[in-house]
Amino acid sequence: MPSPRRFLQLDVFARRLCEGNPLAVVADADGLDGDTMQRIARWTNLSETTFLLPPTQAQADYRVRIFTPRQELPFAGHPSVGSAYAAIELGLVPAGKRALVQECAAGLLPVQVIGDDAARIIHVQAPPARLHALDDALRRSLALALQVELTAAQACLVDNGPHWLLCDLREATVVRALQPDMHAIATICLGHSAVGVSVFGREHNDAAAMAVRAFCPADGIPEDPVTGSANAAIMAMLAERGDPGGYGLRYRASQGREVGRDGVVEVARDAASGAITIGGACAIGVRGELHWEDEPA
Repeated sequence: MPSPRRFLQLDVFARRLCEGNPLAVVADADGLDGDTMQRIARWTNLSETTFLLPPTQAQADYRVRIFTPRQELPFAGHPSVGSAYAAIELGLVPAGKRALVQECAAGLLPVQVIGDDAARIIHVQAPPARLHALDDALRRSLALALQVELTAAQACLVDNGPHWLLCDLREATVVRALQPDMHAIATICLGHSAVGVSVFGREHNDAAAMAVRAFCPADGIPEDPVTGSANAAIMAMLAERGDPGGYGLRYRASQGREVGRDGVVEVARDAASGAITIGGACAIGVRGELHWEDEPA
């Protein structure tokens, strides 16, 4: 009988449960191979499940592997924020340490910790982003799937670990009213090795500067509640294109309202280095043990 592994389920980018994006975290994950981790991720059936492991590099405080129900990701935002929060809660990093380093498949990523306990905010630096223009055929297919018009300036592919197809729809009202063709989006994503399609537009209130939505039907997640890597990718797109919306170096994004989640992401870009961070609060809903029996010999 294998030893139980510590298990948390928490909502990320939210201060209370049933907001933000849920995440399952399996600690003490030594001895689980990638196939078993993938099976566990399918079992939890959340957008992502992470596995905390001892680091393999001296600079890192902990190591994380990140799985959707379909595939392993080199980086993802809400799993990185939530995993850092979990590592602190489980005592895997020194108490009170404010600057951490996360090891993941995308490399070593700086993590900043602000505050303690329920007031704790985690900021994770995203991997450097690479932007790619869309050809006309892909842009037309994307516009048809979203049922909007898209110019070349409004769409691109951003690779910051996962690959995101991004669309600047300019106004939050357009973003929030979308009823996309999920089958068509899944086909596009599978055909272009993208994890999903994310759209964004300007909010006109004090609560947030931007409304964001992310559609990932190819991974079994029609609409992701709150998506850190997509928000980081959006900031990279804005920087590359001269910030046409005037968002600046720091803003708050609202995501998840359309699926009853209403999360908040703090997004920032360092003017000198170009480094992009995403951050937010977390709320733990489940503390327990995972008993998984079919581990490799």
